[in-house]
Amino acid sequence: MFDFDLDKHSINHIHFIGIGGISMSALAQILINFDYKVTGSDMNDSEITKKLSSQGATIHMGHNKNNISNPDLVVYTAAVKENNPELVEARTKEIPILSRAEMLGLLMKKFKNNIAVAGTHGKTTTTSMISVILDYNKYSPTILVGGQLDNIGGNVKVGSRDYFVTEACEYVGSFLKFFPTIGIILNIEEDHLDYFKDLDHIKETFKEFIDLIPKDGLLIAYGDDPNIQSIIDHVHCNLVTYGKDNNSDYYPSNISFNDLGYPSFDLYKRDEFLGKINLKVPGEHNLFNSLASIACCHHFGIDIDHINEALNTFGGTHRRFDLLGHINNIKIVDDYAHHPTEIEATLKALSNMDHNNLWCVFQPHTFTRTLCLLDEFSQALAEVDNLIITDIYAAREKDTGEIHSKDLVKKIKKHNDKVKYMKEFDSIVNYIYENAKPNDLVITMGAGNVNSIGEQLVQKLKG
Repeated sequence: MFDFDLDKHSINHIHFIGIGGISMSALAQILINFDYKVTGSDMNDSEITKKLSSQGATIHMGHNKNNISNPDLVVYTAAVKENNPELVEARTKEIPILSRAEMLGLLMKKFKNNIAVAGTHGKTTTTSMISVILDYNKYSPTILVGGQLDNIGGNVKVGSRDYFVTEACEYVGSFLKFFPTIGIILNIEEDHLDYFKDLDHIKETFKEFIDLIPKDGLLIAYGDDPNIQSIIDHVHCNLVTYGKDNNSDYYPSNISFNDLGYPSFDLYKRDEFLGKINLKVPGEHNLFNSLASIACCHHFGIDIDHINEALNTFGGTHRRFDLLGHINNIKIVDDYAHHPTEIEATLKALSNMDHNNLWCVFQPHTFTRTLCLLDEFSQALAEVDNLIITDIYAAREKDTGEIHSKDLVKKIKKHNDKVKYMKEFDSIVNYIYENAKPNDLVITMGAGNVNSIGEQLVQKLKG
């Protein structure tokens, strides 16, 4: 654990390199509200940078060593290269430098209850659910979520210093810089294999995350995940589990889904019936996300009726099963799913919605993930009615030529001949526009920019 303290080091002025990112901007906004002087730089002007400027931050366009006007601390995002002129200048001037994860960890020291939501999938939705429940019930949480949440008008909300809610990402061990009092682990699977050596390495990192929770703190874990089961034997803090049946502390019974795929269920804690829960987000996966959220907020003393009322105001976050439009009796949905398990969960949720044919446009995310999980991707997408695969979204990676979307298409064709590779987004929009029929359902999936296809299709269908 790094040794640094905002108060002990008399920090007043903090400079962010890459301040326009969703997580960096959220940190900056919280610090502005805590009366720190905030400056920052980014390559492009945006609504985010304009908002920060309106709140008092000084924002520079482009990266230049002259932007480092003797701040007390410099914070950088993972996208910043070692030769970034501001990073080089900060080192030359011997100004303290922290990563985004380290800065977030330091912020946690200022709060009484730190809720950190970890797991391979579901972090944004579960963090949002907890935030909505606490906020609705006047607990005034400070919130940092990795997506746009309409309930709070963005991805950040500054509340009191009693409750802090944030996602805890395992990539490059980021969450090991945190100070959670309540840790939530939703699931553990193989992912980010450009950093992790294998599943054992991932599990070991989650064990280290659990060790950060103090003895009087709480771990909330999905009891039916075998990878979680294999690492919670050594837990030294309080433990609460949720799962499919009464082998866990919190579990559902009498599950049903309406025509939109929204689940309802009877909630039990051990043998006690707590109440009826009705969700406004689709899919079984969101049912279990809600159980983690319920367990957390019930721990703080919120009764089940008030939890259910709050969940009824939650319609999801942007890019998580986001209904972009319903035009000419064709539904267009966008989802962030970019891992085989997430794809399976999303497709299962779609099966509960009334539709004829399903059109799916999938954009693989990163070359490493596509290569390492090629078989899993092909199986997850095997039964889609009409499947289009776009080019791989590189994100932080470079194309080494080892894998191409055509390789995935070839694999899928062994199970499903209704799959094709299409490169140009405009061609995909036109193809679906010309072939989709009333009562068809179109979904774009991936963590890149594939959502723009759905947005363009909505506009084209509107005429």
